Amino acid sequence: MLDSPFTDLDRPPLSQAALTRALVRPGGLWSDIAVVDRTGSTNADLAQAVRDGARQGAVVVAESQFAGRGRLGRTWSAPPRSSLTFSVLLRPDPPPHRQGWLPLLAGLAAASAVRRVAEVDVRLKWPNDLLVGERKLAGVLAERVDRAVVVGVGLNVSLRADELPVETATSLVLEGAACADRDPVLRAVLREIEVHYREWSEADGDADACGLRAAYLGVSATVGRRIRVELPGERVLTGQAVGVDASGHLVVESGGREHTLSAGDVVHVRPDGS
Repeated sequence: MLDSPFTDLDRPPLSQAALTRALVRPGGLWSDIAVVDRTGSTNADLAQAVRDGARQGAVVVAESQFAGRGRLGRTWSAPPRSSLTFSVLLRPDPPPHRQGWLPLLAGLAAASAVRRVAEVDVRLKWPNDLLVGERKLAGVLAERVDRAVVVGVGLNVSLRADELPVETATSLVLEGAACADRDPVLRAVLREIEVHYREWSEADGDADACGLRAAYLGVSATVGRRIRVELPGERVLTGQAVGVDASGHLVVESGGREHTLSAGDVVHVRPDGS
């Protein structure tokens, strides 16, 4: 019984059948929802599913993930059923140069769902970390697999302070969320992704035409801030984040010129320079 999902009543298991009834419907985005007890990485699972010919809209949710990956190859793990760890399979029609918006789209969807269902004031750190203040609540990792894109989300739900992976993280419970039930939060995130993805697709990936860029900037914690960006090759750029361009890249003003960044690890610099 020690491994039973019912031994910790504060962390009940998710129901694959209930999620499927709620989210899989004719004409909708979501085609299949699988809830697994334990896996290495939901992104890796869906990457294999892409190679096996899986349809768009497949979702894998893991109650426990032991080899999860964040941006820049960082590992990510949490106690069983304390978080939402899931990935979705997308086969986007818009041209590749506009598909850089997909991780930002997923981050915006997650933030919108958390704000609505959990009533937590979430902001977005470019490209797609969810912050409460300066503490990380969730992260998004998008990976291209052949012509598909797999988007993974890891959101801390019931983690206690002594369970946080780093002291700069937080969870819905620690933030006093109005709802810390993973089922309605997951349903809300997937519904928000579906709405934003449909609008973005109908606009052929034009983030301005579908309102995606304006919505993202409206909850950005990065634009308007002084930041330090750790770039590939151990380079560092310090400056003012002044916008996000039409491709979802961050625009940073530094040394009298603008730099457009497609990747990098952003650190928000406090007024004292720390």
